Amino acid sequence: MAIKVMLIEDEAGMRLLLRKIIEKHEDFQVVAECEELAEAVIEFRRQKPEVVFLDIAIKGSSGIECARILTDLDPKVKIIFATAHAEYMPEAFELYAFDYLVKPFDLERVNRTLNRIQSLGSASPFEQEERIVKSVYRQDKLLVKGKESMSFINIPDIILIQRENNSTVIYTETDSYVTSAKLSELEKKLNPDQFLRSHKSYIINLSRIRKIEPYGRWTYIVHFQGRREDALLTAEKFEEIKRRFT
Repeated sequence: MAIKVMLIEDEAGMRLLLRKIIEKHEDFQVVAECEELAEAVIEFRRQKPEVVFLDIAIKGSSGIECARILTDLDPKVKIIFATAHAEYMPEAFELYAFDYLVKPFDLERVNRTLNRIQSLGSASPFEQEERIVKSVYRQDKLLVKGKESMSFINIPDIILIQRENNSTVIYTETDSYVTSAKLSELEKKLNPDQFLRSHKSYIINLSRIRKIEPYGRWTYIVHFQGRREDALLTAEKFEEIKRRFT
């Protein structure tokens, strides 16, 4: 299947240029074009693109704020800032942007970015349970409450915890549990010697790491034993893991 791309840019000529460059790559498909924030969020939820080209300055809003909203909805979306404002690069990469392209675009530079995305492949689909629950810690277990049930999760069995679509998902080897609790709340209830906040949207169990490899220019991806889901890891946290295991 083609990799779905969304363009968020308030200049029609620039959107047309990007579309022409992208559509020369048969493995990519532009599924939506937007000019402003509200429209972008609606289309993002509807189309679920894997890649977003985003200007820093969009109509009536900030591309940085738009990126924050989109990455909260899907932490693994590849945000590529495409802008004339190079001075925003540090702030953009605080959001774990996949890449940053400065206008006027160099055709070969854009093609290299697309080729790198293609080589990574599309992210695994996210499977989410429908129920929304609350989480409370008791001793060595995490108690996850539903409307009519309670689930007791052995904390050592947790492989990763992921924030997505305004909910939090706790993964063990055999199950997944949705909770309304924020990652910061759960992080306080976990042993920091065993669990690491690897990224603003992930907590990982260090003992379950199978492999770490580059993802973006400043980001890594973590693969686990016992789950096909993976997690993002910042460069800073990558260095911390190296220190812990050496």
